Order: sequence, then structure tokens, then C-alpha cells
Amino acid sequence: MDNINLKILAKKLKVSTSTVSRAFNGSSDINKDTRERILAYAKEHNFLPNHYASNLRDKKSKTIAVIVPEIVNEFFAQAINGIEEVARKKGFYILLYRTDDIFEKEVSFVNYLNNGKADGIIMSVSGEANDHNYLRKLGQKNVPVVFFDRVYEDIDVSKVTTNDYESSFGATEHLIEQGCKRIAYLVVNKSISIGKVRGQGYVDALAKHGMPFNDELVIDCSQEEKINYSIIKNVLEEIKPDGIFSSVERLAIATYYVCNDLNISIPKDLKVISFSSLAIAPLLCPALSTITQPAYEMGIKAATLLFDELENKNHHTVKKNHVLDAKLFIRKSSSAI
Repeated sequence: MDNINLKILAKKLKVSTSTVSRAFNGSSDINKDTRERILAYAKEHNFLPNHYASNLRDKKSKTIAVIVPEIVNEFFAQAINGIEEVARKKGFYILLYRTDDIFEKEVSFVNYLNNGKADGIIMSVSGEANDHNYLRKLGQKNVPVVFFDRVYEDIDVSKVTTNDYESSFGATEHLIEQGCKRIAYLVVNKSISIGKVRGQGYVDALAKHGMPFNDELVIDCSQEEKINYSIIKNVLEEIKPDGIFSSVERLAIATYYVCNDLNISIPKDLKVISFSSLAIAPLLCPALSTITQPAYEMGIKAATLLFDELENKNHHTVKKNHVLDAKLFIRKSSSAI
């Protein structure tokens, strides 16, 4: 059957178009046998409803967009799972956009979504520029936004973060207590809020213990795996730190690779701790000490805040800032021998 649509499907099955629509939407107010008959017939004729068209009348796409720097990172994968769970229960789809930490991509995605492609946006920002007017335009179109993990402080939206300062302070202090005298801080983008906050925790922990801040131990890294390998290799050969505090897990993994190739023993010669949600962190050799954020719960909270705004669009909603606690897991990579 060519050009099948809801009306044709309803006519063939001798039911109303609203009944067909409820069958596809998973509505509970439809007979189970009727739903199964409709879905089976639709599958037989390779028909899938256009959920955008079905919501044109009330100007809703039933879609939320999720914009993240990367997808392979375990943290973002878990956060996306939390977002998707809330969205699914609300009968919404999610569109996933990856910026690769490229600011121009972020701007392009937001501008595209500002044209009715999504009812709301959840995002973790790239942070490459100070001009955020492209985000302010969303407010003019009444498209709610929620930031999680990485945020822009000058944009008035709800935010879900973790206690990054306290976690970074604690991780650095742990390395100091294990006897480290030259602790390198590895960061991908120290200009964004999360890089600044984690960096400040590192600096303040050094100060508390009377250790001088050394700018050459703050290492700007890259998004590229090969470049990071070269940067860290040079740091270990030339600067020779005895401790590594990594702001993201991929830099800790790169450190492991370099140490293996240079025959540097972890933790005997170099102690390592990192922000990481990597499930296999305890299985690495040696087991990686981590500051682990509640990524799934952050996704749940971010999506809940977004839907609160979507469901109260006609009322002023106070923007909320939720700070969840990360946990410090001390393992062999940072322990004294």
C-alpha cells in the first residue's frame, strides 16, 4: 500500500484516527487487542507515523535536544541515559548533537534548533567564546534550556553541576598527603567554568599545604589523542612531575599509555588521580583513583528541570542551580608504596 497515512490506516481498520494515534503514542486508554492490531497492520505495511506532523496543531515537536561535547565519554553516555529515561516517560524523543568542543558547531546547532526543531534543550557547553547571544535568542522564542556539568555563568538558565571545587581540592590534597611535591594539573580547556573551578581547587590545595604554584605544571591539552600523547610525554620527560591530577579521564588514560612506553611506574614514580566515570577504572593496572560524578543522576535532574519548565511555560519559573556531590575513590594509582 503506497502513501499510507493515519487516515488511511484508520479507514482500513475501521477505527478513528485518534484511536490510531493513541496506539502509536502508547496511551493507556485504548484496548490492548486494538492497539496490537493497529501496530501489527502498520508494521506489515512499513508505516511509521510522523510525530512532528502529529503535533503541528499545538506547535510541539515532542522532542528535546541534547548537546554534548562528546559521546564516547562514559560520563556523557550515563548522563544521556538519564535524560532519555525521563524523556521517554514523558512521551518525548531526544535528538543528540555532538560538538567535539568546537564552539562553531555549538552555535550552529543552537541556531538550527531555534527554529522549532525541539521543544527544549539540555546542553553541556563548549566554552570557546564570550558572545552567547545565540543562546539568549532561545529565550525570545520561549525555548527552555538547562545546562549540566559545563555551564556558562552569564546565561540565566537552570544548571546541574557537581561540587567540582571541593572534589579538585580533595584530589590534590590526597596527592600531597601521599608525598607528591610536583603535581601537574592536566586540563583540556581551562577557560570554561568547569576548568576554572577545578583549577582553583588545585591551586588552593597547594596553598593550604605551603606548596608554591608553578604555572608550568598546569598543562593545556587537546581534543586529539595523538597530540595529548605528545604533550604528556614531553611533560613526563622534561618537567618530571611526581603526581598527576587529570580534569578528564581521557588525559589519565593517555598518561597510562605514556608511562607504559617510558617505563614509568604508577604509583611508584608517578601518582595519578582523575575525574572519571569509567566503569573499568578499578580493573586498570594499577586501578585508577577517581573523582566520580553521579552522571546518570545529573541527566535525570537536568531532564526533570527542563520538563518542569515545559509544563509551566505560561508561568514564570525560577531558574535553579542544583549541585550534586561527586565521590572520591582512592585506588592503587595514587597510593603510597
